[in-house]
Amino acid sequence: MINYSYGNSGQGTFAHQIDVSAYGGWGDALDASIDGQATMTGNCTRESSSFPAKPLKPLNSWRLGESFFNTTATAAGAVGTCATTWYLTFMNGVYTPAVTQYTVNEFRCDNNTDGRIGVGCVVPWYASALTYSKARTPNLVRHVDLAQASGLPGATFAAPLTRTTDARFIALNRVRACGSAPSITDYSCDEYPIATSHNGLSRGGTRRSFDGCSFPDVPSATGPTGASVCMIPATENSSQGGSNTQFFRAERVLDKDPFRVLTTA
Repeated sequence: MINYSYGNSGQGTFAHQIDVSAYGGWGDALDASIDGQATMTGNCTRESSSFPAKPLKPLNSWRLGESFFNTTATAAGAVGTCATTWYLTFMNGVYTPAVTQYTVNEFRCDNNTDGRIGVGCVVPWYASALTYSKARTPNLVRHVDLAQASGLPGATFAAPLTRTTDARFIALNRVRACGSAPSITDYSCDEYPIATSHNGLSRGGTRRSFDGCSFPDVPSATGPTGASVCMIPATENSSQGGSNTQFFRAERVLDKDPFRVLTTA
């Protein structure tokens, strides 16, 4: 059985597909048939569902069911979730039908993403990747790589960052990290984890830095708490801010959602 769902961050419709194949059996079991019914719970309606009765034979051949759902979280500011389930029924003559079910993780749909008009749906537990390019922002990438190598979170699904939209936390992250940054022409202070995360210094911890970052009085350190600071070209810092904003909009990363930070060549 293959059980999966798919959607689009720019659409209010998503789907739940299921594929079933009998790979072995004997006797009357091989004469059974299967059908399916798709249901949902939450802020959604079913648009369509198709899994008509089909024989299980021949073995190792796939039986497909597919259903589509629409979110009802469409009003301005709305956020809603929907969990979908396929109920599969196996029937065989005089035998009592056997029913099993398969549920996938909830979709979350919203019309509440800052700077984005309209409705879209995502799987909120999935930590999408905010990616910085070394070719475009080499100094930023160097800092992120050093910070993550020192133990600060964000690079993996097991230890992602968590977004904050609370202006108080964002300001506190920035002040505690960069409030005493040196004045260097055409450079500005970069902090990691990024200020728009719940993982910054507003949650405690101490600062760390690295050679070449122009913070000689800030020691190096390791571990998953705290924040790293580094002076980088102001143009790269501004580019990072734009990348962050575009990423949060495109992936519909809302307050308290997980996300990762990756770097590429």
